[in-house]
Amino acid sequence: MESGLFALPTPFTPPTTEEDELAALRLIRSRRVGPVTYFRLLAEYGSAQAALAALPEVARAAGVAGYAPCPKPVALAELRAGRRTGARLICHGQPSYPATLAEIPDAPPALWAQGDVALLSRPMVALVGARNASSLGLRMARKLAEGLGAAGLVVVSGLARGIDAAAHSAAIDTGTIAALAGGIDVIYPLENADLAQAIAARGLLLSEQPMGLDPQARHFPMRNRIISGLVRLVVVVEAAGSSGSLITARLALDQGREVMAVPGHPLDARAAGCNALIRDGAVLVRSPEDVLALLDGLPGRRDAVADAGAGACVDGTATAGATPRGPAVPLQATILDRLGPSPLAEDQLIRDLALPASQIAPELLALEIEGRIERQPGGMLARVV
Repeated sequence: MESGLFALPTPFTPPTTEEDELAALRLIRSRRVGPVTYFRLLAEYGSAQAALAALPEVARAAGVAGYAPCPKPVALAELRAGRRTGARLICHGQPSYPATLAEIPDAPPALWAQGDVALLSRPMVALVGARNASSLGLRMARKLAEGLGAAGLVVVSGLARGIDAAAHSAAIDTGTIAALAGGIDVIYPLENADLAQAIAARGLLLSEQPMGLDPQARHFPMRNRIISGLVRLVVVVEAAGSSGSLITARLALDQGREVMAVPGHPLDARAAGCNALIRDGAVLVRSPEDVLALLDGLPGRRDAVADAGAGACVDGTATAGATPRGPAVPLQATILDRLGPSPLAEDQLIRDLALPASQIAPELLALEIEGRIERQPGGMLARVV
């Protein structure tokens, strides 16, 4: 890659006009541009518009011929579809963008929001759990959501059946946010359509995906990082030994969030995940008071909770295939040798290579745009095979 393409970082200019928002949407919807690549391009070029102009040359230098960013008409069509739905686009860097979510390295560059955007400025806690929840699990989810809502907290979950739906339903009157895996106008599962409509009217629906996108398996971990990224604390109410709720818990720990878990009977498979979390150091939850006690001990949280109580283009996860690949430069070849299909943390890769991050970052960007590596939630890298 030509060194001239990556000069000193340029000060970032947040989107302030409709044209800026359109450019941000086009950039994140461009082929092989995921959240981390998006922010690296902004760091280099200062704005989405400048990054869009530079992207074809960046791709060409990475060996990708004939690269074109997301066409303007495609992004305009998505903006019109969002307005028809009654949703609002919130771009990273704008005042309405949730501050806690902005902290994570792979924060969504743009979010579609439908409902009460003011909820994003209030303290939040995530309640997640099993889809095939037990009666006791559902009762516990409702009890926690009601108690935490009464204390001024917004309950965040993923609109799945079971624990998620119970938590949302119990927190409708006090504030709840549902993060969706698909487009904000595509409700999954369909059985929660009425609940989603109620949340849109009295709470908030959030999605980083394009309008009209049907969720696929790979979208759910991306959705889960938003759930954990919005909050300081994730409570797992019920979860099997291998479940999406545990993915959310692991992402929360990677993001520096606290994790709590409700214990269950050792012979109940739906409690295996929670019991394992407690065994490994998660704080045990018996009541809303346990959650509030831990929140009180987190920096800056006591006052926040008290105050609240008083008041066609695809993302970067697309697989490579049709685009020609250029020869890897020596450092890129070394990076590819260190990576495999199993994800590796980027900071671990940097330590293994014993090179400055500023030297490795441009090569990672080139490999990502070329389609040789892909980024996964939690700052993980994997080689495309």
